[in-house]
Amino acid sequence: MTGQLSFPRQYARTQRFSLGAPRALTVAPDDSRVVFLRSRSGTDRANLLWVHDLETGREYPAADPAALLGGVDEELSAEERARRERSREGSAGVVGYAVDQSVQLAAFALSGRLFATDLRAGETRELPVAGPVVDPRPSPDGRRIAYVAQRALHVVEADGSGDRALAAPESDEGTVSYGLAEFIAAEEMDRARGFWWSPESDALLVARVDDASVRRSWISDPAHPGQRPVEVAYPAAGTPNAQVTLVLSGLDGSRTEVEWDRERFPYLARVHWSASGPPLLLVQSRDQRGQRCLAVDTATGGTSTVHADEDPVFLDLFPGVPAWTPDGRLVRIADEGGARVLMVGDRRLTSGALHVRAVLDIGEDDVLFSASPDTEEAAARGGGAAGERAERPGEVVVYRAWFRGSGDQGGWEAVGERPRAVHSAVRGGEVIALTRATLDRPGGTVELIRPGYDDAKRPRESVVAEIASYAERPVITARPRLLSAGERRIPCAVLLPEGYREEDGPLPVLMDPYGGPHGQRVLAAHNAHLTSQWFANHGFAVIVADGRGTPGRSPAWEKAIRDDLARVTLEDQVDALRALAADHPLDLDRVAIRGWSYGGYLAALAALRRPDVFHAAVVGAPVTDWRLYDTHYTERYLGDPERQPAVYAANSLVTDEGLADAAEPARPMMIIHGLADDNVVVAHSLRLSSALLAAGRPHEVLPLSGVTHMTPQEQVAENLLLLQVDFLKRSLGMV
Repeated sequence: MTGQLSFPRQYARTQRFSLGAPRALTVAPDDSRVVFLRSRSGTDRANLLWVHDLETGREYPAADPAALLGGVDEELSAEERARRERSREGSAGVVGYAVDQSVQLAAFALSGRLFATDLRAGETRELPVAGPVVDPRPSPDGRRIAYVAQRALHVVEADGSGDRALAAPESDEGTVSYGLAEFIAAEEMDRARGFWWSPESDALLVARVDDASVRRSWISDPAHPGQRPVEVAYPAAGTPNAQVTLVLSGLDGSRTEVEWDRERFPYLARVHWSASGPPLLLVQSRDQRGQRCLAVDTATGGTSTVHADEDPVFLDLFPGVPAWTPDGRLVRIADEGGARVLMVGDRRLTSGALHVRAVLDIGEDDVLFSASPDTEEAAARGGGAAGERAERPGEVVVYRAWFRGSGDQGGWEAVGERPRAVHSAVRGGEVIALTRATLDRPGGTVELIRPGYDDAKRPRESVVAEIASYAERPVITARPRLLSAGERRIPCAVLLPEGYREEDGPLPVLMDPYGGPHGQRVLAAHNAHLTSQWFANHGFAVIVADGRGTPGRSPAWEKAIRDDLARVTLEDQVDALRALAADHPLDLDRVAIRGWSYGGYLAALAALRRPDVFHAAVVGAPVTDWRLYDTHYTERYLGDPERQPAVYAANSLVTDEGLADAAEPARPMMIIHGLADDNVVVAHSLRLSSALLAAGRPHEVLPLSGVTHMTPQEQVAENLLLLQVDFLKRSLGMV
């Protein structure tokens, strides 16, 4: 039956084909088992906790939410709903878990209740604690579990006894919490955690968040006027952030405040605590041009600088760093010599041939990391390290680099085969769980690999096992052509209708970008281009262009948008379109653009400021007035609105005076926004609509009742695609 569905319905029902795919993998340090989440089918939202036994090959569910809840629907607390919205989590069941150091005990929350799983036995039990439980995490020794409930950090013995609050708010005012990440950390810093166990399991570092000074927003649902609006502490650009401090809480009841210069470095971006050294903090200045890596003295709470970074534009944050090697050297990702490189201590492990993206694991003598080989340096000299090509847009590869031992002189090497793909990985002892999504097949694969060498000292890897995916196979096939366009080599994907022939002539064009910071769309992965292919099959030549600001290229490429988001990102869309028109069947008299979030902003920007190029726009959840968007993201690119009001005005679609720099003629525009969106609040679209109306510009507005920044509801997600293609065809005269 599923194969008979239309693509929009299948895409919505499968949550973009993510359901049924293995995720959140953990490999035990003794390589005995792999733990992961996966639902039973490609249309089942409820994830189970699974164990794959590498010794026997047996795979079994260790926790089934349907059995644990007895068929009762899940109930989510406000804190859990907020966590899922920040992580864009749309599935159900076990959506996250944490394990002890030996990967024998797992803990997770389900419907606000605490569950613990013996991963060897495959048995799960509920622990009777006060809830609703958020983010439970076992201690490294597996004897206790810490969790958050009612804004307090609790600790309970693994057998369910001795539950107690270790750090709790000092009053009932409701503005202080312990153990939770504040909005800005979870939404923009990729820090979803608020507490960290000591390696000895005898203490925790706990974030204390006080959001009393943060400006409030109220999110209402006009379709249900009898419901109270939801109050959200939302730090808009130029306004106060939450006050974040750290407390070292011992299980013996001791409490030590961690001290650093919070006035100069108010952002707590990263925390790392391992047996290889003292706790590490990465703290940032408000303008994100300065940051410090600090070591914490656990006896006094004092901190000392391990490394300092300054940048005249801004500093990025990266997954997996900072961290210690087992011999006590600092691992970090740095921008040096125009490249993004991997550093261990003072030693640079990679060259400009790779653009390092994340540290995935640190071993006894090597670092597992991901990187893109399509870099500025590689292009300039026609290639990178051995086997690298200059032109590989959209590719992400997993590598190993050595910092000591027998491989010390070997530089780096790729892990696994090298098809055109997007890779990621986790590691246990030696076994690596390598996730791969390629251009030539739907979905992805998970291989369990044991690296090694042959007699000639050449890398040789054996595939120990594979983790099966139950994801649905799409009813359409994406056929993107990945290439670089124009003088700036803008990474692009071009998709034509299935069965298109040259004699069919030029096609109406649909630009389908994200186009903004940290939002790469041109990826060497089949499923990433399915929606674009569906639009192409309706008669469009679809172009996805990743202009300046998108990741994977070079630090200069990402930072070129500072103070100039609007001009730079729009210019790259226009340049990519014109460059591709030289050898692709593009009808430049019929060009539309669609996007969501930053892409929605870019789509509106295109229709308003370059109507000579763009003839229609679908504008989804756009930021229209940058003064309304959050601090960490907005100020990184546009600075302080009080100090740079002209910069904000130039980059916004609307100002207090109305439309900003809108050109003639007016172009058709469909504006879509979820009324429950607490990230890009609906005020953005309402102000845009009001300004368009005041300027006498016709447009369509599609309000989505009860919908947040993501659209997990099946019927809503399906109909959004259908309504968009109908609007685009009408606007470009295709019907």
